Amino acid sequence: MSDKTTTADEVASRLRSGMTLGIGGWGSRRKPMALVRALLRSDVTDLTVVSYGGPDVGMLAAAGRIRKLVAPFVTLDSIPLEPHYRAARERGAFELMEIDEAMFMWGLHAAANRLPFLPVRAGLGSDVMRVNPGLRTVTSPYDDGETFVAVPALRLDAALVHVGRADRQGNGRYLGPDPYFDDLFCEAADTAYLSCERIVDTAELTKEAAPQSLLIKRHTVTGVVEAPNGAHFTSCAPDYGRDEAFQKAYATTPWADFAARFLGGDEQAYQSAVREREWTS
Repeated sequence: MSDKTTTADEVASRLRSGMTLGIGGWGSRRKPMALVRALLRSDVTDLTVVSYGGPDVGMLAAAGRIRKLVAPFVTLDSIPLEPHYRAARERGAFELMEIDEAMFMWGLHAAANRLPFLPVRAGLGSDVMRVNPGLRTVTSPYDDGETFVAVPALRLDAALVHVGRADRQGNGRYLGPDPYFDDLFCEAADTAYLSCERIVDTAELTKEAAPQSLLIKRHTVTGVVEAPNGAHFTSCAPDYGRDEAFQKAYATTPWADFAARFLGGDEQAYQSAVREREWTS
């Protein structure tokens, strides 16, 4: 079994402009922010981003890296609407495909199973169909004759996800209360990059762990990055909660000022600024 360890900047160097990029986590929870920050340090742009959106989307949108967004929402959780995303959307900076949370999940399931679409009831009788005129319906070939929304597969060129622990081969374990859909992002992608709080031996991954906590399987992972505090300022339970003070500073600071202050250097410089609470000065 191969050692897949790499760095966040090396991951960013493997991404290309024009890709469809899936980003795991949920809102402002367990987002692969170290990988997103590395992406922002690169010149990759013109992305189609697929995400249960949080500050990952907000930052990429503010930086002008998104051509199209596929998402059911973009939120900071304790701040309902991500402000940098909102500003970019209001100025028409990118195309948006906004769909129901369940439709989004089944789009990932379809891609993971190499299906062109999956039929779902979600979206019927709602404005989802009106604001997404490209969506189609299908009729059951069986006696029920029921009509469903045909949710297209959300096939990804690459995926970025973050978990609590991983081994060098790409197996990943989540430690918090919710797996979100990080496994589906990896399975739906041609390449998938997993960051984690700590790389451990495979034996430690399985010690005293419920089988379902071993969320990510090595055969779906291309590279593994050890990134302590790598989800900051989002939460990564139980290692740390959301940094509400930093998130508030992010949400209330003009993007150019925030980027110049916190994203101009490498990841080490960012983490140093966090430890020194530079946003309070």
